[in-house]
Amino acid sequence: MLWRERTDWFPRTTRLGALLTGVRWGAVVIWAVALVRECWVNGVPFDREGLLLWMTLLAVAASIGYHPVWLVWVILDWLPFALVLVAYDYLRGLSDTLGMPTWWQPQIDMDRILFLGAEPTVWLQAHLKYPQVRWWDVVVCICYVSFFLLPYVTAGVLWLRRRELFHKWAARFVTLSFIGFALFTLMPAAPPWAAARCLPVQVASHPNDPGCMYGDPQYVPHGGLLGAMTHTRSGANPWVERISTRGWSELHLSVAKALVDKGQGVVDQVAAIPSLHLGGTMLFVLFVWKRVKKWARPLLAGYPVLMTFSLVYSGEHYLTDCVSGALLAWAVHALFVRLERRRERARAADTLEPALVTGPERPQEQEIQENSCPTESTTLSST
Repeated sequence: MLWRERTDWFPRTTRLGALLTGVRWGAVVIWAVALVRECWVNGVPFDREGLLLWMTLLAVAASIGYHPVWLVWVILDWLPFALVLVAYDYLRGLSDTLGMPTWWQPQIDMDRILFLGAEPTVWLQAHLKYPQVRWWDVVVCICYVSFFLLPYVTAGVLWLRRRELFHKWAARFVTLSFIGFALFTLMPAAPPWAAARCLPVQVASHPNDPGCMYGDPQYVPHGGLLGAMTHTRSGANPWVERISTRGWSELHLSVAKALVDKGQGVVDQVAAIPSLHLGGTMLFVLFVWKRVKKWARPLLAGYPVLMTFSLVYSGEHYLTDCVSGALLAWAVHALFVRLERRRERARAADTLEPALVTGPERPQEQEIQENSCPTESTTLSST
């Protein structure tokens, strides 16, 4: 436990320890009040920068008095998350600079193979999208947004409880993010909602930011690249829409919806393969699988399935994107498990006591001492 690692520095029984304990709890209360006010005024901070800032402030407040250099610990431990954000912004601009061709059609063809000829997003919206928001739209919305909270909340909880687990989680998440960002740059790919707004002739040259992406899908003939929606619920729009935040209206969180919609408008629009939404979810499940009770594991197993459904149904990702994200998360986790086991074996070998020397290499002085009769002083001391 992290708390046990640092409580010996300033015991609570001392005057200084009692004072620092009071300061620590006061800081945590101030943090909680400030967060509630922020959520009330501006909505829940779903943006990465905001989440990183709030979790870092919590780590600072909750660590007061546990170690003389606690602030240095916070900065060094949370720095990788800041580097992920900087790298993402850099690679997002680099993608346009490199001018790599954007994938528009291959993932559609692959999805049709996996879904027995039908396009999954078209099929799901045709059968499940109603004119009014249904309960599953709310579930999809919550599941989709949970990804923006999950990595940082997990990191915050682990940092407060056990820094060793925090470092393991941070290493996995940072590695997954960097690989994902690199793939976004080298292989930009358009999501389903964008394909529904463009015709084959408009993306024949593999553009990464065509004007058709920002048009209204209802005016695109035959459903664009995805194909026509032949069956729809009465009153529902007969075209594919981006509906990942549709459930916000039922949650009465219009401010949060505006923030998420704004974030979706400024991020890289052709960064779909692999799906970091599904990759981050799968990485979380793999990481905590053996650290939770057995009754919780069915819930964990259902989380990536629900996330995959949410992403495909809402038009955010193809099934192919989700499969690639899950495979990438599994590969990253397996790599770190192997590295950690190798490090543990090396550490165990370093702490072993040296074996007793036997046979011809036995020191002559030790052999003489064992074969000689005990002296009087030795006998007395032994008695």
